[in-house]
Amino acid sequence: MSFTVAIDGPAAAGKGTIARAVAERFGFHHLDTGLLYRAVGVKGGDPAAAAAGLTPADLERGDLRSAEAGQLASRVAAIPEVRDALTTFQRRFAAQEPGAVLDGRDIGTVICPDAAVKIYVIADDQTRAARRAAELGADPAEMLAQLRERDTRDGARAAAPLRPAEDAVILDTTAMTIAQAVAAAVALVSERRAAAG
Repeated sequence: MSFTVAIDGPAAAGKGTIARAVAERFGFHHLDTGLLYRAVGVKGGDPAAAAAGLTPADLERGDLRSAEAGQLASRVAAIPEVRDALTTFQRRFAAQEPGAVLDGRDIGTVICPDAAVKIYVIADDQTRAARRAAELGADPAEMLAQLRERDTRDGARAAAPLRPAEDAVILDTTAMTIAQAVAAAVALVSERRAAAG
């Protein structure tokens, strides 16, 4: 039976870095679900049609990590038809053996509510803005404004708003190094896997 790890949280909290490391540590498949929404946004045209026709090649585009793609992703993610089309893709991915790690904003609440492990990664706004600015070579103040705008939009949308699952473990990475954050997540997954037998 597949072992699913759901890692959610706002932008630049560290969920992607943690998810990749956990997947590598346990030999699980990894899906950055934000790339799905970024790819839909960047493709343009009718978002629902773009989501329905999404291919693995669309996730390999070089422009998906830009700030603009992130803003486009947040906009198309509020469209119920887009979310419906991508839910099937994500659930199929999560069912792969021996396990899968999915990171996003609604994995533990909507996509994989029965995930064996649910982690909700947070960090304070200033820390997240500094991280994203360093990643993109951008102005921290501008990043802070963009992150707050995106948090508001993601948290207020009617379809799958950004929030932790009731049974998620909150992991605050504000004062953590990458190694510390990864170690905390790996320990939790190890514990749950041992308990599951």
